[in-house]
Amino acid sequence: MLVSSKEMLQKAQQNKYAIAAFNIHNLETLKAVVETAEAEQSPLILQTTPGTCEYAGIDYLAAMAETASKAADIPIALHLDHGNSADLAIKCIDVGYTSVMIDGSMLPFEENVSLVKQVADYAHKKHVQVEAELGHISGVEENISSSTELLTDPMEAAEFVKRTGVDSLAIAVGTAHGIYKGTPKIHFDIIRNIRKVVSIPLVLHGCSGVPEDDVKQAVECGICKINIATDIKIAFAAELKEFFSLKPDETDPRKYFKPAIESVKEVVKSKIHIAGSYNKA
Repeated sequence: MLVSSKEMLQKAQQNKYAIAAFNIHNLETLKAVVETAEAEQSPLILQTTPGTCEYAGIDYLAAMAETASKAADIPIALHLDHGNSADLAIKCIDVGYTSVMIDGSMLPFEENVSLVKQVADYAHKKHVQVEAELGHISGVEENISSSTELLTDPMEAAEFVKRTGVDSLAIAVGTAHGIYKGTPKIHFDIIRNIRKVVSIPLVLHGCSGVPEDDVKQAVECGICKINIATDIKIAFAAELKEFFSLKPDETDPRKYFKPAIESVKEVVKSKIHIAGSYNKA
């Protein structure tokens, strides 16, 4: 059965590795991620954004993830990524999600605290872990583009965690959502300073396209969860484009999805090894 990500993140924090969390959009990407994580014996967090929830339906997503978790011999959590309302977070909790993110990072500090505390109070009664974000990460997320970057202040982070009771915290330290136009500059000093004053697991969003050594250094500084979304979409789409360029008349999804799944598996394996979570299940 699906498990809370709280224990796996705490274990990662204690042993200085990270859990790679992957955004999935359909059965094919879910299977690719789960099968690879099982082969690598890595704990796994499956993530769905509000857009994916709307596209596929949270009942279907929860049922697929629950089925996968029963068949796999690794711990699997199902997480709402960038939840944009308390209502959606609560619906996901009630349908079987074991982890939710409530993202109030664009709100003023006090409003962010209030929103997150509301969700955390409800989630904890259901033994569901809650992630929040403080600071703001630029880029494109769910077709919403933002050029605003607000790096996380360590002392604000400490106050935020104390007042909300949140279980994990996504911090803004130089990464971005979507495709990078250049090499991102990660502020490792901010990660280290937040780690000194915040005891809960820290999360790094926007890890697709970040140089491997930078991700590893971020983990060494205290990051316990890395989010991967864009790299999976790129790999899946590229393989489909290649398939149809060679076989434009093919109509059987069982044939054209197969190489796309294999392409995603390569990405997943690489990210698990960068995070250091292989053989940690």
